[in-house]
Amino acid sequence: MITRYRSAFYSAVLIGLMMSTPVLARAEALQGITAPNADITLSFVVAGRVSDVLVQPGTTVEKDQLLVHLYDEPEKIQCQQLKMLSEDRTKIHAAQAELAQKQVDLKKLEQAKAKGAASLWEVEHLYLNVRIAELSLQSAILEQQQYRQRFDHASSQLMRMRLDAPIAGLVEEVSVEVGESIGTLGPVVRIVQNDPLWIDVPVPLAQARDLKLGQDAWITFPGATRDASPNGRIINISAVADAASETLRIRIEVPNPLKRPAGERVAVAFTATQDDNTMAQLDSQ
Repeated sequence: MITRYRSAFYSAVLIGLMMSTPVLARAEALQGITAPNADITLSFVVAGRVSDVLVQPGTTVEKDQLLVHLYDEPEKIQCQQLKMLSEDRTKIHAAQAELAQKQVDLKKLEQAKAKGAASLWEVEHLYLNVRIAELSLQSAILEQQQYRQRFDHASSQLMRMRLDAPIAGLVEEVSVEVGESIGTLGPVVRIVQNDPLWIDVPVPLAQARDLKLGQDAWITFPGATRDASPNGRIINISAVADAASETLRIRIEVPNPLKRPAGERVAVAFTATQDDNTMAQLDSQ
């Protein structure tokens, strides 16, 4: 009986010492899902008929590359006409010549009036003609400026008939075919950019308080070995926590030279030591 009490006493003391002695916890790896850093669905802002589809799902495209084109022959003809009118200075040259001639006539008439060979009425009448010629020149200049603005507007309208890639990436979806009539703002092409990948991780508040922008992160992909050096970095820390789960969203950027697809479940740690149980769960999934 004494031996039993003595064993219970020693066990209680040992438990008390373990509870009172600080234990260094290993850094726990968290789980996250990779996502593209850009996922864009492109649409036309004008209605029309599709004349060319230059890409297919899986096509790698560069920035500003033409993807889809609408039939635009009428718009091209109108744009060419306005371009010719915006560059035509015939009316301006004619108005300048007429003004110069009337100014010469007025000068000669003023000299004749000084010699008594012309009346004041004739001088004033020719002065009004000079003023009218000046206004005609200003009108011709304004008309050409208006043609230039109409040409710029027509050019911008013509550019709306083509869909260019705003980013470099991979074509994920193409929703139209040649000959199809489409409306405005309907989905046409979806482009994703997977290099680098983004990972949004819900981090417990107690752990998130110690994280900073630009801090290193260790990302382990399924089937891959753990890197000794960090392969990711924190690029955003949410300003609002999730009260229900008491977590804070941390966004991590990780290079993707192997072109892995987005949507994989990965292990994320913010120190070099990772939790083996979390990695085992990840591998099993």
